[in-house]
Amino acid sequence: MSRSSIRLIVTAATLAVATVVAACSSTPSATHGALSTSGGSTPAHPEWSQYTFTIGDNGGDGSEELAKVTGAFDGAPYKVKFARFDYGPPLVQAAASGDIDLGSVGTVPPITGAAQAYGFKIVATRRGADPTKASENIVVPKDSPIRTVADLKGKRIAVPQGSSAHGLALLALKSVGLTPRDAQLVYLSPAAGASAFTTGKVDAWSIWDPQSAVAVGQGARIIAKGVPPIDQSNDYYVASDASLNDPVRRAALADVLTRVGRIFNWAQQNPDEYAKAIVKETGVSQKDARATVDSFPFKITQFLPEDVAAEQELSDAFFDAGEIKKKVDLTTISDNILPGGFDSSALS
Repeated sequence: MSRSSIRLIVTAATLAVATVVAACSSTPSATHGALSTSGGSTPAHPEWSQYTFTIGDNGGDGSEELAKVTGAFDGAPYKVKFARFDYGPPLVQAAASGDIDLGSVGTVPPITGAAQAYGFKIVATRRGADPTKASENIVVPKDSPIRTVADLKGKRIAVPQGSSAHGLALLALKSVGLTPRDAQLVYLSPAAGASAFTTGKVDAWSIWDPQSAVAVGQGARIIAKGVPPIDQSNDYYVASDASLNDPVRRAALADVLTRVGRIFNWAQQNPDEYAKAIVKETGVSQKDARATVDSFPFKITQFLPEDVAAEQELSDAFFDAGEIKKKVDLTTISDNILPGGFDSSALS
């Protein structure tokens, strides 16, 4: 096996192991963080001092390291911890069980979670700022005869089950008149998918960055991007019902999300620092981390009616394809905690 193949497998394995070994750790204050003097969305709330919020970090998205670098939670009237997850479905389960309070996931995990009657809500949107840029792709090996999505008929496609990459595979097939039954979806974790892809056990891989960026950097070709008209260019924040149903805790959680918005606004204005945070959390190269950052410029907003409609359409596609057994009404899992017109790109 080549050194580059080994690196791809080790990189993905690092993300998987992080799910287990990254204990929920309190964020130390940054001595002179860029946001340490910006405060929260509200001045002082002594009643919030009883709370410790756990934020789910999806696949090493840089949020924990960026919180340290920016000092965004310095002086917050509550404590914050982070828990790392390999991908979205386990994060949604953790939100439903109350093990975390807040976390971002792709388009599909809220749908599969709702289909299993988990106790959570979508509370905000990570809105892609450039609909031409994809944070996930379907890739094939460099020398593969597969050139188009139509060529996936009868082929083995590695997908993390219940993830946004699962949704991309389903929608890409649908866009050329195919269904999951016309191909073979091989349900593998990101780490197992990396191994299967590099050893030729699957013909294609539907996966997000940084894994997609790593694969492309080593010669893989993109045959479908997770952008309109095939797919959405959004992610979503989910929160536990336990946090949302307590009015005082809910208000504090909105402050947490506002500070998260400041963190990622600063990060996108400082892309090299953003990439360094991803490197520290995942072990990928600075080049691959920067490609990840550049692939998905975004802002945080309310979960808007058009987002509900897009998620409903995706949910119906999953149900029609037999990928979920229960029809989901997206309005039942929508619960905005940010004020109308909220736009994280306007925060300082």
